[in-house]
Amino acid sequence: MTETEAIRLFKCLADKSRLQILKSLMLEDMYVERLAQRLGLTPPTVSFHLKKLTEANVVTPYKSQYYMIYRLNRDIFETSILEILKEKSDDADIQLQRENAYRQKVIASFFEYGKLKSIPTQKKKERIVLEVIAESFQYDRLYTEREVNLIIADYYDDFCTIRRDMVGEKLLARNTDGYWRFKKEKEEN
Repeated sequence: MTETEAIRLFKCLADKSRLQILKSLMLEDMYVERLAQRLGLTPPTVSFHLKKLTEANVVTPYKSQYYMIYRLNRDIFETSILEILKEKSDDADIQLQRENAYRQKVIASFFEYGKLKSIPTQKKKERIVLEVIAESFQYDRLYTEREVNLIIADYYDDFCTIRRDMVGEKLLARNTDGYWRFKKEKEEN
């Protein structure tokens, strides 16, 4: 189910009369006049709601003799909300462009000639700065503390703070043997 289809579905479900129509159609397929009588609504009102439900692919009409009968499309309701949320957003590319533009703006603000001017106070900006520095470290290589300090010193004089923050942000990992660039699942793929 696409994001647009999900929005249309949720809008349809956000109406009490439509929910009552769907509950009735769960029991059996029905035509407009029978639904109107059962729910205490006028046939034009039921027709209006059925049109919306049909557009959202929640009900399916079919002809039987002289009547247009409506059937509940049960497959729609077997989709979980988590499956809907996992679908790629229609605006995903735009969001990615905004994130990249923000990232470039932060980098331009805090780096000058490849050197870090100051450590950002905002966590989000600091994370971006630390990610830039982390790119100087190779994956699958063990670094001594001295090597880490020398690499960071190329960016900023207070290498102890940067090193500590990179470990805290899980960009670098460490143990008694040394330091290494931390690999996240996202980066492995």
